Amino acid sequence: MAGYAFRRLGMSAAAGFIALSLVSCESPGRGAAFPPHAHPSHAGAQGGPFTRKMDESMRLMAEAMADSRMTGDPDHDFAAAMVAHHQGAVDMAKAVLEHGKDPVLRRLAQEIIVTQQQEIGVMKGRMTATSSARRDAERGAPGRNPGPAEPVRRPADPIRPGEPIRPGEEVSGGGSGTDTGTVIPISGQDRVYTADQTSNTVSVIDPAANRLLGVIRLGDPVPGALSPLYRGQLLVHGMGFSPDHRTIAVVSIGSNSVTLIETATNKVKGVVYIGRSPHETFFTPDGRELWATVRGEDYVSVIDPVRMKEKRRVRTVNGPGMVLFRPDGRYAFVPSSFTPEVDVVDTRTYRVVARVPQASPFSPNLAVSRDGTEVWFTLKDSGKTQVMSARPPFRILATLDTGPITNHVTLVDNAKGHFGYVTVGGENMVKVYRRGRTPALVATIPTGDLPHGIWVSGDGTRVYVGLENQDAVAAVDTLRNRVIATIPIGQQPQQLLYVPRAVPSGKGTDNLMPLGVAGLAGHLTLSAPEGSGGRGHATVSVNALGALDLLQVAATGLEPGKNYTLWLTENRTAPFGRKEALTMFTTNAAGAQVSQAIGLLREVLTPTAAAERATARERFLIITRADGGAAVAVQESREPMPPTPGLAPDPAPAAG
Repeated sequence: MAGYAFRRLGMSAAAGFIALSLVSCESPGRGAAFPPHAHPSHAGAQGGPFTRKMDESMRLMAEAMADSRMTGDPDHDFAAAMVAHHQGAVDMAKAVLEHGKDPVLRRLAQEIIVTQQQEIGVMKGRMTATSSARRDAERGAPGRNPGPAEPVRRPADPIRPGEPIRPGEEVSGGGSGTDTGTVIPISGQDRVYTADQTSNTVSVIDPAANRLLGVIRLGDPVPGALSPLYRGQLLVHGMGFSPDHRTIAVVSIGSNSVTLIETATNKVKGVVYIGRSPHETFFTPDGRELWATVRGEDYVSVIDPVRMKEKRRVRTVNGPGMVLFRPDGRYAFVPSSFTPEVDVVDTRTYRVVARVPQASPFSPNLAVSRDGTEVWFTLKDSGKTQVMSARPPFRILATLDTGPITNHVTLVDNAKGHFGYVTVGGENMVKVYRRGRTPALVATIPTGDLPHGIWVSGDGTRVYVGLENQDAVAAVDTLRNRVIATIPIGQQPQQLLYVPRAVPSGKGTDNLMPLGVAGLAGHLTLSAPEGSGGRGHATVSVNALGALDLLQVAATGLEPGKNYTLWLTENRTAPFGRKEALTMFTTNAAGAQVSQAIGLLREVLTPTAAAERATARERFLIITRADGGAAVAVQESREPMPPTPGLAPDPAPAAG
């Protein structure tokens, strides 16, 4: 089979050179953008589905060939151009299988799909090998130890069961912007990680067993974390992982840091301190750089993950929220959390080359398709998700009304097709859209309270969802679109990662700690008063912080742009008796908002024993408009909360 693939590669080369010649005739300069009608013979044809697919396939092929980076290495550059050419042939063959009738041509199309996909694999493998050899030659250190984002074996070596993924290898990832292609079945070597913002931990889950293995403690819970002598990390929030899957990078907003952790041992390798309020981070596809968005300022910090220091800054619009890369590494995509703009950065020049308008200012998350054609990004303030072309000219392809508190998105490719999975916190569900020219909602999956981070498994058969107001992770079967497990974790998970083969061997439980105080939390629900006709709804988590509790409310179904107050009251219905204001908030454009309060709240809200009720009346939560006394949402659930812990929280180890 291998010999046959190489013979086919040789025959296809001639066709490739013809295609390259045609491309050069149409494009006046290398890398120039192709006009929308690069094939004038089709312009007058009827715009049927087959014609549209053929035109789209040829347009994408031409753009991809023009985008292929010329390095001066003939082997690499030939393979890069031919991969784009072969993919175009595969796409056209699929179009004729869908619409053509001639049995001879249909059989030929099937052969093209099989053989040229094999050849694409061969060429991509050789590109990885030649790129690695060139890097080693440039570094001139044949016997050196590999860094945290570099492979141990030569990239041309085959992968054996139990071995880690190498940089540049193709892995089904659905949304990382770095992983494409090969399917990796779920195993006990994989790991799911969550960044737990309130407990300042990273929860570590075995997806084969769907159970928590323990947490990596990066800091103390508040208020201990506010001491002037505090040395740990604060507000653990964002995460990314290296292409070899050996390192995760964890962003802590409050301590302005990125912590690098070894996945095999759960050991902190080092901490890099950067600018004000960083939000998310990810490695470049070659693993040589780590980019972190500094949301409190106007740049992306580019970090050397080996030397563990910032090497440069990429200026963007104010408030960059997240960064992911096109799988070929050519472009980085950076949406903003403060300005309605997505910036596209050329990774060769570190300059913004396109500015694409967002439908609203607050984008916290995005995903890039494995084929490098689409970028999906969420808009938390307006409850929308937008789809953008990942190739020039970068433009918005679709805008979806996904729902209030739209949080994160991941892109899934499995046996049933190509999908976008979006967490909608205000509706406590994940919405599933079939990807295509016009994305269509095909499923809704109830998950639990305030779904936030989401990531797909290496084989596309599961997504994992962090439940911010439930302190848990939901495992979702993507073939049946239903929750198959709910796993308790640390407090208020934000970003979530699925890292295939994170642990090459062994149990992978070194340096993990039990949840401890982080496992003490209560959860409440508020709904519109019966008969009011309102749509007000809220989920509430009350997390132990040692001597105090942190209450977080996620409210939806309210009037957009209005001020509201969350009260602690003596009665659930009017007259409410003594009222104590806990927090005030202004709803966003979708009529939703998340707000927090700190105090002695868990036992006050739900005393569990008759003796306690005799001495202290149970209290309730209600929400009212700031300018009115009528409740728009009242506490309905009475689930008892864990008792206040008698011990102080465990001290955090000195990070780094």
